[in-house]
Amino acid sequence: MIHQVVVRGVPEWVDAGKLLGQPFTSEDDAFTAELDTEAAADLAARLRNVGVGGALLSVQFRPRLKRPAIRAGRTRDARARRDTTPGFTQPGAQWDDEGRYSLTPEALALVMGKAANKRDVTDLGCGVGGNTIGFARAGCTVAAIERDPIRRRMALHNASVYGVRDRVTVATELSDDATGDLLFIDPPWGTEWDRERTVVNDFPLLVTSLERIQRADFTELWAKLPPSFDPTSVPNATAQAVFGTRPGDCHRIKFVWLSVRPHA
Repeated sequence: MIHQVVVRGVPEWVDAGKLLGQPFTSEDDAFTAELDTEAAADLAARLRNVGVGGALLSVQFRPRLKRPAIRAGRTRDARARRDTTPGFTQPGAQWDDEGRYSLTPEALALVMGKAANKRDVTDLGCGVGGNTIGFARAGCTVAAIERDPIRRRMALHNASVYGVRDRVTVATELSDDATGDLLFIDPPWGTEWDRERTVVNDFPLLVTSLERIQRADFTELWAKLPPSFDPTSVPNATAQAVFGTRPGDCHRIKFVWLSVRPHA
């Protein structure tokens, strides 16, 4: 059976081709395609209750999918999620439960590192060092800030594992008078973050970091935020959706990469 599929609510800053994973036609705010039952069920499972940019995606099927097809799609989706982009790939890397939960996949951290273009980076809340290492591997000098002593030691250990220890310094706090070029934050999302919509006030670290950007303490702020984050809640921000690289997550938004510069 062939289904007419209509998807609405994909923000302009999201690569719809990566998100949908199928050849869709775009017209106004809608993406349309004709898919067989299996492909349609797989899409339905992957986009079920997914919020992007502050609102749930709308997905419609005509004719509607039947329950056996929906269940089969969800089963395939659950299996696919096992093959996702890894955090660290080098033997000997260390992490704790919280560090593993929040760790930016190695390949994606390196993409961000290369985009920093060898600038000096302050990684505020570096955890076990995933992004710190990505920046350092790309030639940046990184000041890594982490309060937890165990994760701080792990970050240093992991920097040594990846051969970039000489590019990384660590501290427990960011001083009030600290200045620099690029400030990077990966604020805690928590396990119960709202999958439909999150905004700036949901992340206290983002609020305080934005204050420092507006004081021009730093030239630019980068923040790693949930797919449901609404970039319009931050004035003058730009956003891009970052996807996984493995078959199990190459059509999933892993996080929103937010960039903010001081107001002119």
